[in-house]
Parts: sequence; C-alpha cells; structure tokens
Amino acid sequence: MSLWVDKYRPTTLEKLSYHDDLSAHLKQLASLPDFPHLLFYGPSGAGKKTRIVAVLRELYGAGVEKLKIDQRIFVTPSNRKLELNVVSSNYHLELNPSDVGMYDRMVVQELIKDVAQTQQVDANAKHRFKVIVINEADALTRDAQSALRRTMEKYMSNLRLILCCNTTSKIIAPIRSRCLLVRVAAPSIEDISAVLRTVAKKESFKLSTQVAENIAEQADRNLRKALLMLEAAKVQGNLNEGDAVPGTDWEIFISQIAASIVEQQTPHRLLEVRGKVYELLSHCIPADMVLKTLAFELLKLVRPEMRPEIVHWAAFYEHRLKNGSKQIFHIEAFVAKVMSVYKKMLMSQ
Repeated sequence: MSLWVDKYRPTTLEKLSYHDDLSAHLKQLASLPDFPHLLFYGPSGAGKKTRIVAVLRELYGAGVEKLKIDQRIFVTPSNRKLELNVVSSNYHLELNPSDVGMYDRMVVQELIKDVAQTQQVDANAKHRFKVIVINEADALTRDAQSALRRTMEKYMSNLRLILCCNTTSKIIAPIRSRCLLVRVAAPSIEDISAVLRTVAKKESFKLSTQVAENIAEQADRNLRKALLMLEAAKVQGNLNEGDAVPGTDWEIFISQIAASIVEQQTPHRLLEVRGKVYELLSHCIPADMVLKTLAFELLKLVRPEMRPEIVHWAAFYEHRLKNGSKQIFHIEAFVAKVMSVYKKMLMSQ
C-alpha cells in the first residue's frame, strides 16, 4: 500500500494539474531533436521531480519507468571506498552526488564519463542521447560543478543533463549559461485545494473546499506536504470544518523543543535539546529546516520586544550552518544563544 503522494503522482505532462503553460513548453522541448540541458529550480513540494519524470517519459516512452537501483562503489586517491545509490533505466540515470560530501567531484567525473562514453542500448529509441538527472545540484561543491561544466561541453553529442535544485544562487554561472532554466513556482492555494479534492474523490470520501484550503495554507503551498497532511487527517478522522488540521510529527516535536527552551535555561536543558535535535537530524529532517522552524516557534512564545533579536541570531547561525560542516554545532549554538538572551531579559525585569 503506497502513500497518496506516490499513488496519485502524475506520470505524463498531460496529467499535470497546474502550470499548464510550463507543461506545454516542456512538451514542445521534448519533441525537438536538439534537446537542451535543463536546470529545474523552485521551492520544495512544487513538483520539480514530477515534471522531470514526465519529460523523460515524453522523451523515451514508458521504458523510463522500468527502474533498477545499483550501488556504485568509488575509490578515492586515499583508497577510501565510497558507496552511492544510482537509480537507472535503459535511457537515464538519477543520482545525488552530494551524498558523498566533498568527494562529489570524483563521482561526477567518473560516473558521467562512463555513461557518456557508452552508446544508447536501445536502437529503436527516439533519441540517441542518454539523460543524467542530478538531484540537489545546489549542494554540489564548486569543484564538482566545474567538473560538470567540462563534461557538459565534451559529451554533448550523446549526453544530456537535467539538474534539479531549490535555488540557482549556488549554481556557478558557467553551468547556468549552458542550461535552459525552468522555474517551477509553488502552486497556489486554489491549485493545491483542487488537487486535494480530486484525491479525496478518488479515495471516495467528502472533502469540503474550506478544509482543503486550510490544509493548503498550513502546508505553506507545499503540495507534497499537503497530501501527507490530508492522508494523516483522514486516518485520524479530522476532516470536519471545525477540526484542527494535524501538523507533521517533526513540526509538533520542534514546537515542544521551543516550549522547553522557554521553560528553562540551564546546561542540563541544553543537553536535552541537543539530544532531540540529533533525533530530528537522524530522521533526515534538513538542518536548515529544523533551525528555521525552531526560530518561528520561538517567536510565538516570546515577548514582541525580543523577536528582532531571535530573528537576527537565527539568520546569523543559519549562515554559519550553510558554510560549516557539523550541523548540530550551529543549531546548538543558536539554542544556547536564545537561552542566554531570554535569561537576560527575565533577570532585567
């Protein structure tokens, strides 16, 4: 039994339920013999990967859905072995080089070179080139991006790249200039509401427009999150207009962390919070999302005059988080700083 977010994921450009002009543009691109490198960017939950899969199907047909997962092993110059999971079909590969951290340049060079030097297996394929999909392209190091740039130029004849990221600000200019940029904007509240009502109809239960819009607003225009929230609400039976829409478990957990910070400011409490943050990170909740959500939850609990200072330190430690390596250090430093500021405010009263 699959989640609704996977069960009702559109597989073709015609089935996509919003951004119709973008779907028409992608369909036209896929029909051209000279298909360009693409760079999809936009907020999380906007539908970037769904559109990439739909473009691949438009290029090669249903064969791209016959997937297998390979575990590739790379050996660094220091004889360290790196393992990377690669999802592939006869026509494309999908990988996330940032999973191997600072060694992503080697993955980009070796794997893409291997693919680029082999010819298309299917002689009846519509296109002679293979496609490599790189997820979280904005997390690639500058070395990896430079290697990618050279590869794009050298193997253009039998290789196309589709990059997927949240923002183009971390993509170097040479790569941006070699790709056609495709912005996938977050769906509107009305778009998400329509999708939720369609899913409810297929699952044979009633969903009012008001409840659908409430879920869409609480999901912050993230369609994936909205569908997960709808399924959770259906399981819990909270689909009446007066019912509160249940949030995700990790958001509730972070709100409890924020309450514990305001309740007590001691080294022992800081150690407890550190353990809880570790738990969130071990469950693959992104560190920047943890820090941002924690900051917003704290803003709800403190006095108005203290809010600017919390926002300032949240921005300060988020910047350090992006540049640093040990994520837990920067989140813990933010918590310690908030405790210090809050304690000073209490003592000054």
